[in-house]
Amino acid sequence: MNPNPPATTVAAIELTDLVKTFKGARGERVRAVSGIDLRVESGEIVAFLGPNGAGKTTTLDMVLGLTNPDSGTVRVFGERPRRAIDTGTVSAVLQTGGLLRDLTVREIVRMIASTYRTHTDVDEVIDRAGLRKLVGRKVSKCSGGEQQRLRFALALLPDPRLLILDEPTAGMDVSARRDFWDTMHADASAGRTVIFATHYLEEADMFADRIVLVAGGRVVADGTTAEVRGRASGRTVSANLPRRSAAEAITTLRGAPGVQSVDERGERVVVTATDSDAVARMLLNDLGGTDVEIVTASLEQAFMALTGDPSTDDNPISSASALDSGDNDLSSKELAR
Repeated sequence: MNPNPPATTVAAIELTDLVKTFKGARGERVRAVSGIDLRVESGEIVAFLGPNGAGKTTTLDMVLGLTNPDSGTVRVFGERPRRAIDTGTVSAVLQTGGLLRDLTVREIVRMIASTYRTHTDVDEVIDRAGLRKLVGRKVSKCSGGEQQRLRFALALLPDPRLLILDEPTAGMDVSARRDFWDTMHADASAGRTVIFATHYLEEADMFADRIVLVAGGRVVADGTTAEVRGRASGRTVSANLPRRSAAEAITTLRGAPGVQSVDERGERVVVTATDSDAVARMLLNDLGGTDVEIVTASLEQAFMALTGDPSTDDNPISSASALDSGDNDLSSKELAR
């Protein structure tokens, strides 16, 4: 027997059978989170997505220690959330609150830095957040995107192991957004964990290592972008068909196993199927198809298919807005932590 067994790796976030209910407008109990299990490892970049009312905001609140679960457990690097925040292990980048408008960018970073026992060098976080040219500007004169970069700088001060980001690139231009995610990937490579909520599906698609999709208070999909797309509606196979046999070929396709839909688009047929390879072979070998193309369902299609009809939501993918509500408003230092 090995007298020194290897230590068990501690997850950055571990949620076990998490449940949270609230009182509704009519006094009824509304279950916002209904048994979420989730484990996020160190160094992952995770997009946490869901429609309004899905439970993702409440879940992030519990990870940040802003509210407590009715049942289940939340651990951040093996600790209770508030303990992790108090030690600077966790930082949050929110959209609003926590910025003193009459101070300059440098003054507010230096002020928040002074509240920590130890912190990252002020100039270093200013450079990492792309604020070097703005250090003398008052916060009130900064654009929305510039203020968001300032919040990012504040979050970096305690050198956190986990960053929770609410719409992190809101208001940023394309170049600033790209620079931000380059920084996030560099940090993740060094072991920092990033979990973010966004309404930019293309951002989640391009920059997340993993997507966690929540609906009805539960995790309905968890995996890479390709895996989540694949769960939605299989893959789409399209091809040109010979005119003389197109009608017969379409009838054959509609009767094939695993085929979910067949659409005609001029001379081209588009087939959605669970087994795209089998459909592609049928088109090429049996039906005379040419220019065969296989495409995975888009992340937007996956979102709609896995979370239900989003038409009742004005903004089907929302930010973690409750993090910004008055009940959960954070001070400047807590915002950075």
